[in-house]
Amino acid sequence: MIVSIFNDFKGKIHKNLSVDELYSYALSKKEGVLSHNGTLVVTTGKYTGRSPKDRFIVDTPDISGLIDWDEVNLSMSEEKFDILYNHVIDYVNSLNELFVFDGFAGSCKNNRLNLKVINEFASQNLFMHQMLKRPNAEELQNFKEELTVIAVPGCKADLVKHGTNTEAFIVINFLKKLVLIGGSKYCGEQKKAVFTYLNSHLPQRNIFPMHCSANMDKNGNTAVFFGLSGTGKTTLSTSPDRKLIGDDEHGWSENGIFNFEGGCYAKCIDLKEEKEPNIYRAIKKGAIVENVIMDKEGNFDFNDDSLTKNTRVAFPIEYIPCAILDGSGNHPKTIIFLMADAFGVMPPIAKLGAKSASYYFLSGYTSKLAGTETGIVDPVAVFSSYFGKPFMPLKPKVYSCLFQKYISKYNPSIFLINTGWIGGPYGVGNRIDIMVTRTMVKAALNDDLNNVEYNNGLI
Repeated sequence: MIVSIFNDFKGKIHKNLSVDELYSYALSKKEGVLSHNGTLVVTTGKYTGRSPKDRFIVDTPDISGLIDWDEVNLSMSEEKFDILYNHVIDYVNSLNELFVFDGFAGSCKNNRLNLKVINEFASQNLFMHQMLKRPNAEELQNFKEELTVIAVPGCKADLVKHGTNTEAFIVINFLKKLVLIGGSKYCGEQKKAVFTYLNSHLPQRNIFPMHCSANMDKNGNTAVFFGLSGTGKTTLSTSPDRKLIGDDEHGWSENGIFNFEGGCYAKCIDLKEEKEPNIYRAIKKGAIVENVIMDKEGNFDFNDDSLTKNTRVAFPIEYIPCAILDGSGNHPKTIIFLMADAFGVMPPIAKLGAKSASYYFLSGYTSKLAGTETGIVDPVAVFSSYFGKPFMPLKPKVYSCLFQKYISKYNPSIFLINTGWIGGPYGVGNRIDIMVTRTMVKAALNDDLNNVEYNNGLI
């Protein structure tokens, strides 16, 4: 299928460009501007977060009985997919140039996925270049893709003709190993579509896919942090005194855990160097910043949310000091469930037994915070199974059984930490200060909470 795309395409194909080359093309095409320190800054227009109501899975015989079809996993027929695919290809063939990146999803060589990413925009190709694992020259010589992502923001769907809800579309076809993305410039759609594909693919190999960040101390003690967007996964895992494995997506196999990605995608709203030094200092040449306002001199105003609260930066993981570049870690000693309770109900921290951990894993309570999805202005209570329901397409039993299998076998300590509000709900109480949360996390990781008295309400 992909060969036919390139055979019919009459424009220029830019393949596996360097960061400097992608910067140059993005600037020449006026996709973004440079900040005072040379960082590429783009705006994403109407879509400043994911658009979950516009994401579809193609209902094919091989996958139909495995998918948990619901309001999150919307179905598209094969017939409508073919119509949309032809619409996308017609649009692709109208372009003058394409940007292609070949990379890996997964740091474990035995379980990684080879991806070909085809982009209309150089800036979006840069994003995937920084977010995926980058092959070396020898690996590129014999590279053969197992999944192809085509992202063309200028291609818009039509409700009647193509069976989608709006002009934007994110469609995953497991049978054809193809992802189509159009209508949205938000870079995160590419990343999460690949994650969704992996979350269907890896359980078949007895690998537990996790929506979590992970880090390790100097003695090799690994911690994983489950949580939805806005709960603090990236912030809390990029701790200066620990080594970062990854900030968002991992697999857990019999060999330990491994990062799916080669970069980080961090929120920038209210970013301060003294509170999040590693992320702050990673915003430099090579990174790509989304929807952050700058002054006339090109200085960032991280407090300005006039475009969105979901301001973001993507950068390669080597921008974080002491990051574990091979993306692997030992079996977790500690698991932390992060949730941002916007209603002032949940305690700041609780220790969980195996049964309550399984319950909270399946319920996945948090609050969707403003900006993380299109249309979210005030916090909304949500129960997102596995702390990542939008990206876990299979039926709950699959992920639940894998979770119970691995925690039973390796017996980690498990804590529930609230990064949301205390003293009252949003608008009345106060959000727990990040430094206070770091203190709680540190105590959990250092075993300081193993021999204290607990109220058994959550256990």
